[in-house]
Amino acid sequence: MTQHFLTLLDLDKAQIHTLIERAIQLKKMQKAGEPHELFKNRVMGMIFDKSSTRTRVSFETGMAHFGGQAIFLSPRDTQLGRGEPIEDSARVLSRMVDIVIIRTFEHEKLERFAEYSQVPVINALTDLYHPCQLLADVQTYFEARGDIKGKTVSWIGDGNNMCHSYINAAIQFDFSLNIATPKGFEPDKEIMARAGDKINLTNDPKAACENADIITTDVWASMGQEGEQDERANAFADFQVDSKLMKLAHNDALFMHCLPAHRGEEVSADVIDGPQSVVWDQAENRLHAQKALTELLLNQK
Repeated sequence: MTQHFLTLLDLDKAQIHTLIERAIQLKKMQKAGEPHELFKNRVMGMIFDKSSTRTRVSFETGMAHFGGQAIFLSPRDTQLGRGEPIEDSARVLSRMVDIVIIRTFEHEKLERFAEYSQVPVINALTDLYHPCQLLADVQTYFEARGDIKGKTVSWIGDGNNMCHSYINAAIQFDFSLNIATPKGFEPDKEIMARAGDKINLTNDPKAACENADIITTDVWASMGQEGEQDERANAFADFQVDSKLMKLAHNDALFMHCLPAHRGEEVSADVIDGPQSVVWDQAENRLHAQKALTELLLNQK
């Protein structure tokens, strides 16, 4: 049976920990100039209904490092569920390429595509989850501080796809997750329920940041929510990650952000550009973590 990566829970704990170790190894190989063209003549199909910078560049670069090729399909080229049914697109494309990367809106579209695909499908972001970013985030912590097991992560802001993926990461990597959102912006209840007592939900960002090892956030209005910007700016006004919040965490706490960031909104400039910020390492590690993921899925044959 073909293994997909639609959420972090699609891999078992042993697989996902090995993946992080391999990502760190692949990063060292790339920095040392060691060739690792493991997938010559293999082709990655990339279907993007949403715009992208880091995700597109990291997947395409990773496939080039492996000696393979990537074909990018934008919303102008194909749209999931418009015209040709998703099931038919999956049947056809998976007969032509070796792995498919999808960034779209509804998570259900991704699941339907995977159901009918003969090759592995990777979630490059949906409205519900963004698991590839979490692989990079965890790799970044491992490199900077060691094992994340038993640590405390504070999520400040919207209970969105990134928050949902942090919830799944708490399950897979065994850390505690404090979530602080404004009232009405909490994460999905069913997703939270799976994590049990690993999750602490509050509407108080100060309480969430006490003794944290990581403080992380995201933009207040994600793609597709631009029309809600003013409403969200009012709701999230007290949820900016600034130096006062960072001082509530451990002295060696890290600040993370999946980018793009809006300085002066969800994070102050002195924090994201300060010494505790590892956002540029996170961004780079998208490349290495996704290479490890691609390798894992392509090798299952």
